Amino acid sequence: MSSGKKLVVVESPTKAKTIRKFLGKEFIIESCMGHIRDLPQSAKDIPEKLKKEKWAQLGVNVDKNFEPLYCIPKDKIKVVKNLKDKLEEVDEVYLATDEDREGESISWHLVEVLHPKVPTKRMVFNEITKDAILKSLKETREIDYNLVRAQEARRVLDRLVGYTISPLLWKKVAYGLSAGRVQSVAVRLIVERELDRIKFKKAEYWGIKSDLLKSNIQFESRLQETQGRRIAIGKDFDGNTGLLIGEKNIFLLTEKDSERIVNEIKAKPWVVQEVEEKPVTRRPSSPFITSTLQQEANRKLGLSSRETMQTAQKLYEQGFITYMRTDSTFLSQEAILAARACIQKKYGKDYLPPQPRSYEGKKAKGAQEAHEAIRPAGAQFVDPDETGLSGLQLKLYELIWMRTMASQMVDSRQKQVSVKIKAGDHVFASSGMTIEFPGFLRAYVEGSDDPEADLSDREVRLPALKVGDQVDVKNIEPTQHETKPPARYTEASLVQTMEKEGIGRPSTYASVIGTIIDRGYVKKQANALYPTFTAMVVSKLLKNYFPEYVDLGFTSGMEQSLDHIAEGDLDWEKYLKQIYFGKTGLKTQVETQEEKIDPDEARTLKLMGLDKYTFHVGRYGAYLTGKRDGEDVSASLPESESPADITAEMVEKLIDQKINGADSLGKDPETGKSIYVLNGRYGPYVQLGEIADEEDKPKRASLPPGIQPENVDLPYAINLLSLPKNLGKHPETDKDIKAGLGRFGPYIVHEGDFRSIPKGTDLFSVDLKQALELLSQPKKGRGANRTPLKILGKHPVTSEDIQIFNGPYGPYFKVGKVNMSLPEGSTVDTVTFDEAVKVLSDKIKEKGATKKAKKNTVKKSDSVAKAKTASKKETKKTDGEDDKASVVKKTKVMLRKK
Repeated sequence: MSSGKKLVVVESPTKAKTIRKFLGKEFIIESCMGHIRDLPQSAKDIPEKLKKEKWAQLGVNVDKNFEPLYCIPKDKIKVVKNLKDKLEEVDEVYLATDEDREGESISWHLVEVLHPKVPTKRMVFNEITKDAILKSLKETREIDYNLVRAQEARRVLDRLVGYTISPLLWKKVAYGLSAGRVQSVAVRLIVERELDRIKFKKAEYWGIKSDLLKSNIQFESRLQETQGRRIAIGKDFDGNTGLLIGEKNIFLLTEKDSERIVNEIKAKPWVVQEVEEKPVTRRPSSPFITSTLQQEANRKLGLSSRETMQTAQKLYEQGFITYMRTDSTFLSQEAILAARACIQKKYGKDYLPPQPRSYEGKKAKGAQEAHEAIRPAGAQFVDPDETGLSGLQLKLYELIWMRTMASQMVDSRQKQVSVKIKAGDHVFASSGMTIEFPGFLRAYVEGSDDPEADLSDREVRLPALKVGDQVDVKNIEPTQHETKPPARYTEASLVQTMEKEGIGRPSTYASVIGTIIDRGYVKKQANALYPTFTAMVVSKLLKNYFPEYVDLGFTSGMEQSLDHIAEGDLDWEKYLKQIYFGKTGLKTQVETQEEKIDPDEARTLKLMGLDKYTFHVGRYGAYLTGKRDGEDVSASLPESESPADITAEMVEKLIDQKINGADSLGKDPETGKSIYVLNGRYGPYVQLGEIADEEDKPKRASLPPGIQPENVDLPYAINLLSLPKNLGKHPETDKDIKAGLGRFGPYIVHEGDFRSIPKGTDLFSVDLKQALELLSQPKKGRGANRTPLKILGKHPVTSEDIQIFNGPYGPYFKVGKVNMSLPEGSTVDTVTFDEAVKVLSDKIKEKGATKKAKKNTVKKSDSVAKAKTASKKETKKTDGEDDKASVVKKTKVMLRKK
């Protein structure tokens, strides 16, 4: 018997919630929570009958047409059961996953696992609006198996590269390291930039700056020529040698030269020699694609690629923007009309071009399937102030809105003025720029958060000048300059380079950058990315023994092959066979190269300019070795130091501290023990007392960010060691309030309730009164606004309140540590106590059973652990690092008392 019900499956609860608003009661909308199956992540995921198969660990049967082994993760078993149960109630299934390769793959897996016996259709849309959803229901299609195969080939290829090269890194460098088809290339780019910085030789050059006056308008001018020769500037130097390059008619100004010229021309007349005016027209940038959104959000909002994509995903799922994984700059007719209407209303007809701007065809290598740029959703663009959004979501939506508006506005018209002024035998140059008509700059200026403010900042106005005019000199002075090393990559510039070279897909850049940071290959210093020593040695090994797999051209070629598979022009099995089993295939290369790699050599590194020392990666981090007075010496390297910033002076200081120890800052007045400033693997810290034997655990405290060891005195060290500091009792609870320093900065805490101490406030000056004021303020960030929307009563089993809270996926029940969404169709106002108890019963029983099982397991494991500990002898190989055993052994020479 027909039920008339239809099941729509999407990836996330938020997407499901938004789509429910647009469809009738005959539609059941369920979330599959992303992929419902994947290649095995560990041995426990492999089915029992296949555990003995060698290929099962890889998750791909390379001898059987590269057949993947797909497993349903434990956390998806309930999701699959729920979807199967819902299938029993419906006559039709709509697969409404995202329209890219990943979404197509999720839909295919759903069909493979659920085996629906009712008609199943694929519906696609690139925005979650009522019109788009209703249209997609009418225009369904079949699953695109070319896209599925392309995604499967990509997944299998990534697994083959990662699981074949990574074990070799474990043997030759350190356990737990990983290689990846795209991540290893990204690491190589960052490492090579660091090596360029290490090779860089600084050069000094001088210039002369003058402040001139004409018609009561002051303007700046700089020396450009002297006696017919151009003055050298930064771009005229070779970064590797520090010497001048290029044309011979360049004059390198020294300090003496600049002082001589200043004295020469002070009394000379300054006469305008040349004036050139030039009109300049600027066109707006195209609307956002995935990569440009990541770049601009990083530059303007300081967001990482991962944060940008997570925020964009939320905006898309709530129906505010179109699909955010796209390489197409095309705007639909609907979008163009919406943008033009908005421009006329907000900025006026002068800002509207006669014809819409077209950005068709502007695609990057390996463009993805979504056929429209990232823009505000719908036929009418919601003004940022009317969205009801806040925080990062509002900022990112506003960025997308402004960029879309600007893309359909008129050009900006500007006037550039160049002036040359002669003083004796020397020529000074000034340049100005005025905006004749702002055009699209009214809406969007790249790299600026406030277009209106930025327009005025960009203008440099010169007085009206003509040839022969004389100008007055207000001030003139020599200026000293140094050449700068190549800038480190930021997330924005790394994404830009990867896209330009065709490395990976823009939709994966966020996860790639997140992975190389999470796995300790790359660290962030402000907004810059720098490699760790682990990244340096791994990149060296891959470049020396597997050059293809970190080669930009080869990796880009792999990406193009995967695109040919998506288009149906390349057989994926033949391609994988060639990559894996070919004469120069992955399997062959690993087998032949493994014997050639010496582990000791693989873990070492030489840095230019520091030839006396050898750098190593060991079990406990990076360290260096060298000779001092004919003896072998070694010292740990702080993780906070980047390879290019390590100097000979720093190395000598680390070695000196290792051999002789640090001078004591003085005695602690309470204990009488000496206090030292030391350097460790995680950076500088202060220590109370010495280490006399293995049992000694002296109190330590890390230095706050920005505090240099040489600036730490005894009172400051005593204050640091006093943390966490008791400020007094809370008047309501009579419990202690403490101030401390944690990984996120200074804080106060009362009964587990933390508050950050505002920036600029001295941690050691905070008293009880200030602490109480901070605690009285609402909590910000996670854990904020924890007031329940409603309390239904006590749960009959746990005797805890059944509370209803508002979460990112809608309202949910909370009982102790158990959370459950409200039943479908229920609201905060209509749901009853009995419904809540019924929904929560299974979860609470399950939690109880798990808790009991864990308790029994802990009892057993405690006795086993005690037995193991009793018989275990600690034998640690130091590899030259500061482990505990070496510290104890050398304690008498490690610290030199005053």
